[in-house]
Amino acid sequence: MGRLQLTKLKFWLQVLLGMGLVTGLAIALHEVHLPMLWQRTMLWINHLGATGVIAFIVIYNLATILFIPGFLLTVGGGVLYGVFWGSLYVVIASTLGATAAFLIGRHFTRGWVCQQLQEHPKFQAIDAAVAKEGFKIVLLTRLSPIFPFNLLNYVFGMTCVSSRAYILGSIGMIPGSVLYVYIGSLAGDVAALGMPQAMSPQTQMAQWFVKIIGFLATVAVTLYITRIAKTALSQTVASRD
Repeated sequence: MGRLQLTKLKFWLQVLLGMGLVTGLAIALHEVHLPMLWQRTMLWINHLGATGVIAFIVIYNLATILFIPGFLLTVGGGVLYGVFWGSLYVVIASTLGATAAFLIGRHFTRGWVCQQLQEHPKFQAIDAAVAKEGFKIVLLTRLSPIFPFNLLNYVFGMTCVSSRAYILGSIGMIPGSVLYVYIGSLAGDVAALGMPQAMSPQTQMAQWFVKIIGFLATVAVTLYITRIAKTALSQTVASRD
């Protein structure tokens, strides 16, 4: 068996293992009452006192890597720590979690992707072109609500986007994070988690503001990547002539 075949076999074994873990997690979550688990986790963190911050960040990291919806923990951060500290802890936790998932994607799948791109110069050119504008693309996709946060972490790890551009571009998570933290802070008490909270006109206005930013970012990143791809393809064709 050749080296290339061994590499492909290793890659697909990793894919199957990952799919198995995700499937198992999905089944486990289906059997567990997620809101109840969320409330109990927040209560446990709250009882830890000062060390609860570390537990909160670690749990947020694991949730990000395992595709568990982060907005639940983001809201919980607002309940536990208020708007300012909650936003700070959530941004730190989500950035660390996103970076961990990015590095997993980079080190476990990037090598195989590069080998495949060698057979397709056009896609290789697009990948390289996207990497040059990595910060802007990561920033815009983080602002857009249609790009799934957890999945995007791994996808960027498989591209040529640099770690620096990826981490800096992740500041696009801040507006949405602050909004959910603020909504969580309205509960005022961990015991009130899961109870419906009436939103003030200011909160509703903030929600619409974030949605508008997300919509504009979605349009911008779509047009931006399309333009970059067309330019890269044109240069590839011109270099062959």
